Amino acid sequence: MDFKLSKEQRDIVRAAKEFAEGEFPQRAQEFDREESFDPDLHRKACELGFVGVFIDEQYDGAGLGFFEHCLIVEEFWAVDPGISQAIISTTFGSELIQLFGSQEQKATYLPRLVAGEAVMGTAITEPDAGSDPAGATTTAVLDGDHWVINGQKMFTTNGTVADFLLVFCQTQPENPDRHSRHSFILVETDRPGYNANKLKGKLGIRASDTAEVAFSDLRVPAANLVGIEGEGFKQLNSFFNRTRLHICAQACGLARACLADSIAHTKERRQFGRPLASFQATQFKIAEMATHLRAARNLYYEAAWLVDQGKVDHGLIAMAKWYAAQMAVQAADEAVQMHGGYGYMDEYRVQRLYRDAKILEIYEGAKEIEKTIVARSLLG
Repeated sequence: MDFKLSKEQRDIVRAAKEFAEGEFPQRAQEFDREESFDPDLHRKACELGFVGVFIDEQYDGAGLGFFEHCLIVEEFWAVDPGISQAIISTTFGSELIQLFGSQEQKATYLPRLVAGEAVMGTAITEPDAGSDPAGATTTAVLDGDHWVINGQKMFTTNGTVADFLLVFCQTQPENPDRHSRHSFILVETDRPGYNANKLKGKLGIRASDTAEVAFSDLRVPAANLVGIEGEGFKQLNSFFNRTRLHICAQACGLARACLADSIAHTKERRQFGRPLASFQATQFKIAEMATHLRAARNLYYEAAWLVDQGKVDHGLIAMAKWYAAQMAVQAADEAVQMHGGYGYMDEYRVQRLYRDAKILEIYEGAKEIEKTIVARSLLG
């Protein structure tokens, strides 16, 4: 078993690290405080080839694997999670288009994402349907050659800035199988009947746009259906098996930042006439952070590699996502603890990392859902 990255992968890591370290730090605090983002950073990332690397070459992507995408995500999050999420999430949902979309849909939408000419998102969660997506009640009714969409979505990434969204809708509400009632439909956000309100006051990743979205008799062509009608729930699971992996990469990047800041601070900060790093209690914390980080990375490396080989292991992916997210939250907590009162101040990055970390245990499947998936994969 070879645990070494290839030369191409090492070059990708190096380039992503240089870009993030050169562009993110001077804007991170500003974007966090103002809950804003500069689209020029997104365009720069696209110009350098960091966005949508898993998109096929025929649609102007790099044609690389999801593993390479995760390598970029980890490097970005190791510098600033908020900016990273604002950039990487601009292709959120393109995985579904590439997996299930028509050739026309792929040719129309994917090249624009790679070039930085468009932003997309995916509208799944509803006020009363979070961890139970099969309970989503947003409807799409076929009227002639158009779908008419009505409903409301919550916590939609890029809801106020996206050019188009993938919307998870009920298209067969009478189907007795609740897991066969839904479909994904492409919705251009400039259509009448689309309304989005930016959600302010998030705990973390504040540079990334999150919105409440409403659809009121919004009409889109019947051709905007993605894949086969009624297979939306199956498609959603395939989607999560990829997006949960980049959550693992996010977690490892954030934990790396916590570890690096903790090492630097405890070497410099003195108590009782000695550096904090000289105390065994501090050394144990550092050792545990590094060990858990490495274990989480190995889990997601294996899971992502298998996906790129066409071998999707649902249980392993859920295991990696749950463990990596928990690891990152704990790393952020320990980082603040080791910084003491300084860790409570917003001039120190660990304060922001502490707030950014919690979402990792919530989105793309709450930790309780991941544990359920792991248990079912073992118990049947």
